[in-house]
Amino acid sequence: MNGTSDQELIQRCLSGQRDCYGLLVERYQHRLYHALVHILGSSADAQDIAQDAFIQALEKLSTFRGQSAFYSWLFRIAMNGAVSFRRKTRRMSTSVDAVREQTGIEPADPRPSSEPTHALDVSERQRLVRQALGELPEEFRTVLVLKEMDGMPYEQIAEICECPVGTVRSRLHRARLELRGKLTVLLRAEE
Repeated sequence: MNGTSDQELIQRCLSGQRDCYGLLVERYQHRLYHALVHILGSSADAQDIAQDAFIQALEKLSTFRGQSAFYSWLFRIAMNGAVSFRRKTRRMSTSVDAVREQTGIEPADPRPSSEPTHALDVSERQRLVRQALGELPEEFRTVLVLKEMDGMPYEQIAEICECPVGTVRSRLHRARLELRGKLTVLLRAEE
C-alpha cells in the first residue's frame, strides 16, 4: 500500500478504512515535524502542532477537495495551528542554548576534519544561523524554511501561505536579505 496515491488513501479512509490514514501519517510526519521545528524553534512544540494538525486533518478529511497536494493542505492546517499557538503563548526564545535544548538538534559535522576546532566552528555557525532565522518575521521565516529546507516549489508554498507566487518570491528574496544582514551583525558581534 506504500505505492498507493494520497488521493486513493483518502478515499479509502473516507469509506471506512481508517487504518489508511495511518499510512498518510507515516508518509508525512517526519517532513511536517522537521519543517515545524525550523519554524517554531522547539522540538516539543513542533511535535504538538504536528500531532494536532494530523488530528484536525482527519476530522476535516471529508472537506479535502484534492485541488492541492494533501501535504500542502496538511501543512496549511499545521501553520494555522502554529500561528494560533504563538498568539497564545506570545513567547520568544531568549537563549540560543535554550533553543538547542528544546529542539534536541545538535550541530553535526558531516565531513570530519583533522582540524580540532573545525567542529566548534561549524557548531558556532549553525548556532548563529538558527539565531538569525529565529529573529526573522514569521512570514519570511516560513517561506525560507519551506523553500530552502523542505525544497518546496514556489507554487506549493503559495498554496500553503495563501498568497500569489509573486508574493512568495518577494518574501523569499526579503527573507534572504534579512537573514544575510542579521548574520553579518551576529558575526561581527562574535569577533
